Amino acid sequence: MSNKIKAHLALLSVNIIYGANYLVAKGLMPNKIEASALVFLRISGAGLLFLILKLFIKEQVERKDIPRLALCGFLGIATNQFFSMNGLSLTSPVDAAIIITAMPIFTVIISYFLLKEPLTLQRILGISIGGIGAVLLIYLGNSGLGTSSLLGNIFVCINALAFAFYLVIVKPLMSKYKPVTVIVWTFLFGFIFMFPFCIEKLIYTDFSTFATSNWVSLFYVVVGPTFLAYLLNMFALQFVKPTVSSSYIYVQPAVAMILVGVISYFMVNSQYKGDITIPKLLCCILIFCGVYLISSGPLRWFKKSNS
Repeated sequence: MSNKIKAHLALLSVNIIYGANYLVAKGLMPNKIEASALVFLRISGAGLLFLILKLFIKEQVERKDIPRLALCGFLGIATNQFFSMNGLSLTSPVDAAIIITAMPIFTVIISYFLLKEPLTLQRILGISIGGIGAVLLIYLGNSGLGTSSLLGNIFVCINALAFAFYLVIVKPLMSKYKPVTVIVWTFLFGFIFMFPFCIEKLIYTDFSTFATSNWVSLFYVVVGPTFLAYLLNMFALQFVKPTVSSSYIYVQPAVAMILVGVISYFMVNSQYKGDITIPKLLCCILIFCGVYLISSGPLRWFKKSNS
């Protein structure tokens, strides 16, 4: 099996893990643990696991790369995790999973300015269509249906934008160092940036109220979408472009919607019954169409129009 195929399988696994995480993490917040406290545990717990892995890999980073690593830690770890968890605690897991699919759109725009990747007519159309879907979905947070929230949706959008910057900025480091080396440094800086904003919430968390299921959920959130997902994503970025990596994100709302649908079907008083609506599905389709246009090769119509 080639490294490129392994990279695609890794990206598929990452986004299935993330898709399930929307419901698992949402089940903990805010009744059992505040979002910022969960961010602290995610970053510190996964960071410790990566540090253990780093003990088996002897690799130094050049001093000139430290500022880029710090920026990656700020965007891809601290900002990403903070707004992801705080946004999810306020809004619907379905909304969060759909909005995050706008990340490839952000990635293409950022890659155009930072990496000078071409911005074709097809990609511009994809950005426009997907952007309309994302903006409409964020606005639907005002509708009061299900567990949606305008502020939560905005937070998730900031999370997507931060991670898109991270995917582009971290790419050169992936070509230069081993994934674990980059991850350990980014988590170190992420922990430093996160600490003053999250430590107080952690101190006041009452872990004595945690049932076994809560501990299992917490373990999943720290190990699954934080440790394993980052590790697999870093591996994949060695062999595929950031735009390809981010295009796999459409798997997340599919997984989240399936799980929400199953829970709503079997639970009479499920809080998620109003989370899947026709307008949201239409927004989802718009974003998917936009992502398809920007991540696929030139379509026949665009080839003709450019010839």
